[in-house]
Amino acid sequence: MKKLQLILAMIKFEHTIFALPFAYLGMVLAANGLPDFYTFFWITAAMVGARSYAMAMNRLADRTIDSKNPRTRHWPLSQGAVTVLETGVFVICSVLLFVISAFMLPSLCHKLWPLVLIPMTIYPFMKRFTWTSHLVLGCCLGLAPLGAWVAVTNALPPAGIAALGLAVGMWTAGFDIIYSCQDYGFDLQEGLHSIPVRFGLGPALVVTRCLHAAAVLLLALVGMSFSLGPIFYAGILLIAVFLWYENRIVSPTDLSRVTVSFFTLNGFVSICAFVCTFIAIIFKR
Repeated sequence: MKKLQLILAMIKFEHTIFALPFAYLGMVLAANGLPDFYTFFWITAAMVGARSYAMAMNRLADRTIDSKNPRTRHWPLSQGAVTVLETGVFVICSVLLFVISAFMLPSLCHKLWPLVLIPMTIYPFMKRFTWTSHLVLGCCLGLAPLGAWVAVTNALPPAGIAALGLAVGMWTAGFDIIYSCQDYGFDLQEGLHSIPVRFGLGPALVVTRCLHAAAVLLLALVGMSFSLGPIFYAGILLIAVFLWYENRIVSPTDLSRVTVSFFTLNGFVSICAFVCTFIAIIFKR
């Protein structure tokens, strides 16, 4: 049990909160409210399995890099508190949970589940080759609302849900750029790739602002696509404020509040998006 606790801490299991609300957002849009409990349960299980797989794979792939990085060298796998074998078993269990969940959902999920795992599997290796790794991570999280739509409807997502997935992807890529600024010096020294390394800290944060602005505009497009009304747009306005503040408190010369920007504010963004959408759907009925 202690080993499992260490692995869950290592993959920041509690931050599943970033991904689940956007999956649920796709779910409630597809169901025009709440689906049956069976569908809700297996969507949740699939999300937990997929995210746990992605995070544990990332730690396995980066274990040598993490052991050198002053920010990550204390993590359980870097210190030997958990082994490669133990983490590998967790990876297998996580992917099994995801695949089983997919097969408990409608038939289209049985065919499309490999497409979800591909970006999650390649993402941990991307920073060795290209600064576009942030966009791949955005793709990973952006698939959440699309997958939830398929799980409810057994049909491919319409344009409105595709816009939602793109908004989530841009939001994710933006906050990942902010997070990677912490490792700018280390990545530069080790020959690793990121947008901060490629373009510098200042331009990287400008890219983040552009991505977050685009995400807000795409969320507005989602509202128009589903006629969600003023409550949804009030939520978008609140999200825009959160994102503005997230970018405001981080600068090339002061990265001390990256933790607040990354963890606290992004939790607010995802929860706000779901709650406002759900309330808007209820009032629209």
